[in-house]
Amino acid sequence: ALARPTVLAAGTSIVRPRVQLAISSYSYWHFREPKVSIEQVVEKASALGVAGVDVLHRQMDLPERSPLESSHRAYLTRLKRHAASHGVNYCCLSIHQDFVDPDPAFLAREVAHTEKCLEIAYALGIGVLRINSGRWNTIPDFDDLMKARGLEPVLPGHTEDEGFKWCIDSLQRCVAKAAELGIILAVENHWGLSRTPEGQLRIINGVPSPWVGALMDTGNFLEDPYDKLEMIARRTFLVQAKTYYGGGKWYTLDLDYPRIAGIIRKAGFKGWVSLEMEGKESPDTAIPQSLETLRRAFS
Repeated sequence: ALARPTVLAAGTSIVRPRVQLAISSYSYWHFREPKVSIEQVVEKASALGVAGVDVLHRQMDLPERSPLESSHRAYLTRLKRHAASHGVNYCCLSIHQDFVDPDPAFLAREVAHTEKCLEIAYALGIGVLRINSGRWNTIPDFDDLMKARGLEPVLPGHTEDEGFKWCIDSLQRCVAKAAELGIILAVENHWGLSRTPEGQLRIINGVPSPWVGALMDTGNFLEDPYDKLEMIARRTFLVQAKTYYGGGKWYTLDLDYPRIAGIIRKAGFKGWVSLEMEGKESPDTAIPQSLETLRRAFS
């Protein structure tokens, strides 16, 4: 989408690109049954006049860890055609992998899973793969992790520096496949080693490649988020914008989206802003309200 041209002196004009809005499929499915299909999300996004869908990998009708087979590729082809027939693009594939573990065999499986997901993204015409750093898993239950504000103890017998090394080395092993397919590996400010901007940037800077960058989640810096968002803005390839209509399951943030829009505009960001509605209200009412908030802020 393009903004209206700004007319300059002597009859010259420029066209200023603006961000485009997408909807994360997670907005319609918070890991509780019944699962909402990716096809349904595409149809809902199209009906709402939204050009993009950010696909949650676990929401797809694909086996979680098995190799891609011909039947799986046929499913991806159907998804691609479905999006095209509704005037929608897939803008991101958000995956779950964990690069923080002392077991080399575990890390090799996680690298292989990430490379498989890069193939899935390529089949769907997606240019950004959401990556987690991984975490120590010393607090196994996610609800308990949220009660601890995302902070968990380092695995006994190991150090935080080791965790960063495992993560950076594993991410480095994925770069060749990402470059081959032309897909950005975007490390999110998620739980684990990337829960702070310093940790997130340590990982990104540890893999000096044009195919590695940041994914900005506006709701994952729980305290004083704006300076932290500014720290990662210039490395950001995609923004996931949280809203909490009906109150969030774990926490609720009152985010200043005009201020966030100013931060990413100042950084020169021109990518997708993907809505992640994480509230308890029905998505059929909360998502249109959320989109209106984002349209006002980012238009």
